[in-house]
Amino acid sequence: MQNSEAMALSAALLAVAGELTQRINDGVVARGFEGVRPAHGFAFARLAPSGATVTDLAVHLGVTKQAASQLVDEIVRKGYAERRPHPDDARARLVVLTEQGWACTRAAEEAAAEVVRGWGDVLGEVEVRALLGQLVRIAPYGPIRPAW
Repeated sequence: MQNSEAMALSAALLAVAGELTQRINDGVVARGFEGVRPAHGFAFARLAPSGATVTDLAVHLGVTKQAASQLVDEIVRKGYAERRPHPDDARARLVVLTEQGWACTRAAEEAAAEVVRGWGDVLGEVEVRALLGQLVRIAPYGPIRPAW
């Protein structure tokens, strides 16, 4: 592959990722979840399984502990998460999604499905499934984080 083709592919993937992130966020807002930003969605992805500490969240997002703490303060204030005692570490606090946070996460899943269905209208469902298979083969293992 020529450098120009590699750059075109890189630009296309980045454009699709950016558009997908924005459309998911727009879909969440349209479903009545106010005051959310794409960064919240990346945080919710880490909190969703079973909660996380601020340190865990900082590593996941690729930000400082202070920045992660500010983000947690914001989503707690907005009712999307709460702090609980950590079951294994008396010094730490576990940040978990509230019911509102879980509802917001489900709204993001619905919005993502709408976007992907739109890709099916353009490419066809078989091609979208093939794209998924190919991207999974090359996607790095690890957190899904914003490109700050």
